[in-house]
Amino acid sequence: MRENIRLAFQGIWGHKMRSVLTMLGIIIGIAAIITIVSTIQGTNEQIKENLIGAGNNVVTVQLNQNGNVYDMSWSPVPSGVRVISPQTREELCQIRGVENVSLYCWRQSSSSVFYRNTQHNGEVYGIDPNYLDVYGYQVQQGRGFTQEDFDGFRKVALVDGNAVRTLFAGENPVGKTLEISSDAFTVVGVIAQSEEFAPTINSMRDYHLYMGSSAGAVYIPDAVWPTAYQFDEPQCVALKVGSTDDMTAVGQDAARILTDSQIIDKSGSFDYRSQDMLEQAQQLQQMSQSTNTQLIWIASISLLVGGIGVMNIMLVSVTERTAEIGLKKAIGAKKKRILLQFLTESAVLTSLGGIIGVLLGIVMAQLISRMMQIPVAISVPAIVIAVVFSTLIGVVFGMLPAVQAAKLNPIQALRRD
Repeated sequence: MRENIRLAFQGIWGHKMRSVLTMLGIIIGIAAIITIVSTIQGTNEQIKENLIGAGNNVVTVQLNQNGNVYDMSWSPVPSGVRVISPQTREELCQIRGVENVSLYCWRQSSSSVFYRNTQHNGEVYGIDPNYLDVYGYQVQQGRGFTQEDFDGFRKVALVDGNAVRTLFAGENPVGKTLEISSDAFTVVGVIAQSEEFAPTINSMRDYHLYMGSSAGAVYIPDAVWPTAYQFDEPQCVALKVGSTDDMTAVGQDAARILTDSQIIDKSGSFDYRSQDMLEQAQQLQQMSQSTNTQLIWIASISLLVGGIGVMNIMLVSVTERTAEIGLKKAIGAKKKRILLQFLTESAVLTSLGGIIGVLLGIVMAQLISRMMQIPVAISVPAIVIAVVFSTLIGVVFGMLPAVQAAKLNPIQALRRD
């Protein structure tokens, strides 16, 4: 085999121009496929990041009525729905893939928060001690909530960067007093997510999904939430998941547990549902995938053309080397040895074309990424498959010339020369 590979490289080097032209179809086909696959993967990751948030693997489970999120900003506390107990939270923590769980209360757009004469039109959250860890928030100024804040029912608040801009007009908010439902709350800190995420908003649905992050949010301890809003209410649940791929399963399990344990009247209109961003991302990815699969098939046509070119050149090579084949068979070379030699030469030729095509495809993908601002992700499995596939093309399309060479009669071959 080693000798056959050496002879194959020798033959390719002896006819450099012809070999390059022969490999051209393989090179173009493999390069096109690597470029398309890299763009597909990069686009899919971008879709996932746009919907989920960069590195923020959080599943939100909320109370729904008739399929819509129940917003207590506009409706009274629903009857027949329990407040989540510590035992239920512990059960949620046991779901496979869950790293942490936070319970929180929420107002989508609260008119009850003021700083002096400025009204806050963003969100208000009553959070537990796990909330900041689950969502990856870090304290930028001041301090976060302490256990004493929860145990002592202290009226303190945290704000994010957007709330600082809209409420405090650039002032340092730490130490300032907010009025929440006519109660005074002292701002003790400013928080921000460790990985900033700028969502792509292309529709009104996207706007409503992300409007809270742009309008700003105010956070108070959940212990004082009933004091501010005069009643206990069912909480929302945020689950921090170790892997993005587990988000769908975790959301479904959590929604089932909460519906079974918290909803008293199972025949009513209330249930808990997960906000499954991953499923939305996968649907968009499938739409993108179906389109790009067609492009891959079109690019594969050039591989077929390249394979035919390889077969043609190998047939020419058999004709040119008739005397060499006849001499080898005359001194005892078997059909199997001749067959293997030509198959090896064909496979080496297409493998070289595959490797060059892979390198060209990577370069093209990077150029497209820079010129058109399209994300790409180089796929190692796709590279391996491309090289193996190009080798198989050489074996398949080199079979006919190799068989023809192996069947040559040595006497006729020497006489023909």
